[in-house]
Amino acid sequence: MITNQPNKGDLLIAEPSIIGDISFNRSVILLADHSKEGSIGFILNKPLDYKLKDLITDTDSNFEVFNGGPVEQDNLYFIHKVPNLIPDSIEISLGVFWGGNFEIVLNLLEKDQLNKKDIRFFLGYSGWEEDQLEAEMDSNVWLLKENIYKASLIEKCCSSFWKEKMLELGGEYSLWSNAPENPSYN
Repeated sequence: MITNQPNKGDLLIAEPSIIGDISFNRSVILLADHSKEGSIGFILNKPLDYKLKDLITDTDSNFEVFNGGPVEQDNLYFIHKVPNLIPDSIEISLGVFWGGNFEIVLNLLEKDQLNKKDIRFFLGYSGWEEDQLEAEMDSNVWLLKENIYKASLIEKCCSSFWKEKMLELGGEYSLWSNAPENPSYN
């Protein structure tokens, strides 16, 4: 369902017209927070060439790390669906949680008590100042959709997630689903 007013937990889907923007071209973003002061989200479908063990010396974890967005890319963030295991988490919505006690996360990883369906890691985040996101939506930069996946969103998202969303939208969006990422390759 396409909505007009952004809310925590919604998905922002990059319009096909975003070309040449390395961060946001073909992105699907989970809106982790939205208020009159601004918005924060994490790009769900842009895996990096890093594993968690490449960034955190205290773990041997091979969990993928994703590009969360262009802001504070030297910081690691995570979303998950296991608040019963990770204290101090903040619910985004619909069973998806943000952050929590990272020492406990490392301990759970060491004991193989978390799997890739439970948690996702990001370098950086996507951020918008007051009214910036709404202005971008008014300029047709983003489509706003309700998160129909709830907590299973973490396991659902993959590199082809944007393409799947274009096919779901149908019409002219279906045409974009098979277009090359760089139009000059056409």
